[in-house]
Amino acid sequence: MAHYAFLNELNVVTEVITGKDETELLDGLTPEEWYGNFRKQRCIRTSYNGNIRKQFAGIGFTYSDEGDVFILPQPYASWSLDSNYDWTAPVPMPSDDKPYTWNEDSGEWEEIIIRG
Repeated sequence: MAHYAFLNELNVVTEVITGKDETELLDGLTPEEWYGNFRKQRCIRTSYNGNIRKQFAGIGFTYSDEGDVFILPQPYASWSLDSNYDWTAPVPMPSDDKPYTWNEDSGEWEEIIIRG
């Protein structure tokens, strides 16, 4: 059993299914080819445990042909994609073991105050 992501014309994941094992052929085609032809949509295998293509695809993720990876949706407009295909904030998060959240309006990390 394997998992497959269907992509739209912008390489954005529209659906993820469980299908035939990637080593099985369907009418002489790989499952990616067969499912893609059947749905008339590009189909790329994804790995539930992240063994291939960086991480398990989800709806809204983008597939990068260049990196052969699935990329999470951009969390904030100010964040940029690094060379590892991870989104990074324009300012590093403080490393003092306190919980923080990103404030897009101020462009800063804000400490989460937990009231007990």
